[in-house]
Amino acid sequence: MTRAALLVLADGRFPAGGHAHSGGAEAAVKAGRITGAASLEDFCRGRLHTTGLVSAALAAAAAAGADPGELDSAADARTPSPALRVAARRLGRQLVRAARAAWPSPELDALARRFPKGAHQPVVLGLAARAAGLGPEDAAHCSVYESVSGPATATVRLLSLDPFEATAVLARLAPELDLMARAATDSARRVLTDGTDALPAASAPLLEIGAQAHAAWSVRLFAS
Repeated sequence: MTRAALLVLADGRFPAGGHAHSGGAEAAVKAGRITGAASLEDFCRGRLHTTGLVSAALAAAAAAGADPGELDSAADARTPSPALRVAARRLGRQLVRAARAAWPSPELDALARRFPKGAHQPVVLGLAARAAGLGPEDAAHCSVYESVSGPATATVRLLSLDPFEATAVLARLAPELDLMARAATDSARRVLTDGTDALPAASAPLLEIGAQAHAAWSVRLFAS
């Protein structure tokens, strides 16, 4: 295993399509829920402890070897918003293309055949981590970081927020990222013995509602 692979996978320049998505930040900015660094931190913290935890557990379970089809169904059940399900599958399709180029793997090939329109992104992320020689906790760390770094980067563009302030938000959240990654990994280990009911199902209704409204906008900067 090479930990440098984790840096490649978590790098915002990895061509997985995440730059086109705001993680709900665009809708939150328009609704006045994100107005600066303090409210961005609140938004990211809420996202981390809900959808961030769920996504990280799915990624960790996939990296641990759980059945990707069962995990994908579990991801669907935990994503009420049709718009978010579509976004997750588009991101998964893009990620599987990038991961297969970086770390050729029979498991990734099989996933691409099984889900030609894309599996949920966290499931693909876990298999990509597995193909790169990384473990479940690595996949969880990558996932929780993505859950907050995407909105932080998007807010810099949406509000012309000072990027130093956005980076400081991520730095302050770092201890909580570690906690959520560990919690997600613990859940993923239980999936192997107890099934997908062991996965967390924390909800974020405002993110779901905001995603549906955002999908109907005629003009927007981000895809979601």
